[in-house]
Amino acid sequence: MIYNMGKVTIDIEITNHSDENLFDNNFLIAEKIRKVIVDKVLVDTGATTLCLPKNVIETLGLKVSRKIVVNTATGDYVTNIYQDAKITIKGRSCVVECIELPDNRTPLLGVIPMEMMGLEIDVVKHELKLLPDFSSDTYLLALGLSFKTCENLNNNDL
Repeated sequence: MIYNMGKVTIDIEITNHSDENLFDNNFLIAEKIRKVIVDKVLVDTGATTLCLPKNVIETLGLKVSRKIVVNTATGDYVTNIYQDAKITIKGRSCVVECIELPDNRTPLLGVIPMEMMGLEIDVVKHELKLLPDFSSDTYLLALGLSFKTCENLNNNDL
C-alpha cells in the first residue's frame, strides 16, 4: 500500500474468471489461467467499478460485454465494458465488470468492488482496511438485517 498526498493505491491480483471456470470443468490446465498483478491501482471512491488500461484487459483476455458512455473530469467518451474480471485484495475476491481505459492511464478501484469485498478506506492511515465479515458487526447485509454468525443463529431467527 502506497500513500501520497491523500491518495491510496494498492496492488491487486486480477484473474480471468472464465478461465477459472474452464479449469474447474477440466477444459483448461492451471498454467493457462490468465492472471496479472497490477501495481499501484488508485483507490477511487468517485469511480463506480474496476477500470483498467486496454493492454491489461488484452493480457487477461476478457470478453467485451457492451459499449458504454463514461463520465470523467475531462468529459464523456464511449468505451467498452468487459466481464469476468476476478479481483483479489487482502485475501478477499469478487468477480466484477471492468471499464476499459486508454493505455498508460492509471488503473482505478471503484466503490462497487470495495463494497463487495468489505474494504474501506482508512483516511488516517491512507490504506484499505478489511471490514469484519464473521461477527455481529459484519458488513454483509440482507433485507436491512445483518447476517448472523452460525453460533448465534437459531430457529427463532428464521
